[in-house]
Amino acid sequence: MVTVPARQGLEAVDILRLRDEVGPVLHDAPGDTLGFLVPPGTAACWDLPGSACTQTLVRPRATAEEPPVAGTGWLVPPATAYAVATEPARLREALGEAARTIEAADRCH
Repeated sequence: MVTVPARQGLEAVDILRLRDEVGPVLHDAPGDTLGFLVPPGTAACWDLPGSACTQTLVRPRATAEEPPVAGTGWLVPPATAYAVATEPARLREALGEAARTIEAADRCH
């Protein structure tokens, strides 16, 4: 699972939804983060600054029942996701685009 700050994650979710490429996404409200479910093995090669990728033993369920990670809720439940997991290269691109969007918006204020 790739975890990012909620602001960047929400931007990335919007970008991935427009491209029909978002998989299930968890929201950790107390930690103000989003967790993108990615394919097994992604943690071994993930190195994007500002994010963390941890190997988990959870698998997304086929329904939007209770999330597989305690203390989280579904932002994009498996039932509405386009894929079982978000493709890491697409996620990396979307997170980069989201960071640039946020940077540009912050400069305008």
